[in-house]
Amino acid sequence: MHKLMKTRLKNSPPERTERLEIRLEPAEKEAFQLAASISGATLSSWLRERLRRAARSDIEGAGQTVPFLAKQ
Repeated sequence: MHKLMKTRLKNSPPERTERLEIRLEPAEKEAFQLAASISGATLSSWLRERLRRAARSDIEGAGQTVPFLAKQ
């Protein structure tokens, strides 16, 4: 592969290689899918954004640095 193809663009988002598995009740998953659909997002994007908001609130509330913001 050409070297330039391997280099990430300066403003591109970081590569997402990690996975998170959670167990849900069927009704929870249905509700999450519905909410994602209503907002025009994929389920993965919708969940990721909501988890980021919650993590940021809790971490900053504890007076700590949010790891995914520190790298930016």
